[in-house]
Amino acid sequence: MLELHAKVRDYYSGTLERHGPTPLGVDWPNVLSQYLRFVQLVKLCDFGQTFSLNDFGCGYGALLEFLAMRHGDAKVTYRGIDISPAMIAAARTRWAGNTQAVFAEGSQCGALADYSLTSGTFNVRLGHPVGEWEVYVEAILTDLEASSRIGFAVNFMLPRDEAPAEAGLYRTTPERWTPLCERFGRVELITGYGLREFTLLVRKTPPTTARAGTGSRKAARRSPR
Repeated sequence: MLELHAKVRDYYSGTLERHGPTPLGVDWPNVLSQYLRFVQLVKLCDFGQTFSLNDFGCGYGALLEFLAMRHGDAKVTYRGIDISPAMIAAARTRWAGNTQAVFAEGSQCGALADYSLTSGTFNVRLGHPVGEWEVYVEAILTDLEASSRIGFAVNFMLPRDEAPAEAGLYRTTPERWTPLCERFGRVELITGYGLREFTLLVRKTPPTTARAGTGSRKAARRSPR
């Protein structure tokens, strides 16, 4: 797993070096597709309430731009986590004036929040065997659940019709990951939003009423479901 983490870290540090803090810098083709994915993921969140948010695989913090544009009045305490130290450095520079945002380098969320999101984290497997990559995916999903009081959201690329799988990418179906996520809570599947992918919203059941700054990860795990 350490070797896999190192390859992922080096890959995204490389995209940032080539393209800077832009959608291409985090391996998205353009800002429109990047934001379209965010639209699906944040359907998990209740913007009528103050909440805390883990953005795992945050890159340079593009989700903060989206939230400012689409939910500018929302009160969100944001924590961005990325495995690439170069990404975290770029994010800290970009968002130095945002007192509600912090960034941390790591391969896990590292803190408890109301919600956790990750976008595109599972797509680029860099030639690793599918079985090895799925162990990595499951570890991240398990950490997202443990790091979320209310729920978490993730996305995956769908297979292409009658086309061989690309060695560098990971494509899958909802049936592969929905059973695992159903162990964590109620799962909502979102498809048909113009991209060849799907989004899973996982709401822990019953949802806790705890908010940012209350309780502990250990206590949250003992909450009835």
